[in-house]
Amino acid sequence: MAAKTSVKVLINGKTVTLAGYEDEEYLQKVANYINRKISGFEGVRGYRTMPADLRSDLLAINIADDYFKAKLQVETLEDSFEKQEHDAYETKQDLISAQMEIEDLRKEIEELKRKAAASGNSYNNRNNGYNSRR
Repeated sequence: MAAKTSVKVLINGKTVTLAGYEDEEYLQKVANYINRKISGFEGVRGYRTMPADLRSDLLAINIADDYFKAKLQVETLEDSFEKQEHDAYETKQDLISAQMEIEDLRKEIEELKRKAAASGNSYNNRNNGYNSRR
């Protein structure tokens, strides 16, 4: 198990200590993400005059929205991957079947060539016999 990391970050102008089993760079990314979300609300009329708990709720709702959209995107990609994997499996099975059919046809061609050669020899032998009787 990884060692616990603790890092001081600046979130919304306040120093906060984030701790976790992720590396410092990841924890900084989390803080930057939250700061970008808060900055996005700066343009919302009346945001700064809202009570702190309402601002926190708005931030939490916005982050939850991002989470569910990302989760849906992952599920969609996983479904797409599974479909592509299934299609690839079916294509591979079709290829194997085609290769087996080709091999069967090759064997059949070789057998027909042998029969044709054998028939040709007996035909030539019959013709040679006919020619020698003249």
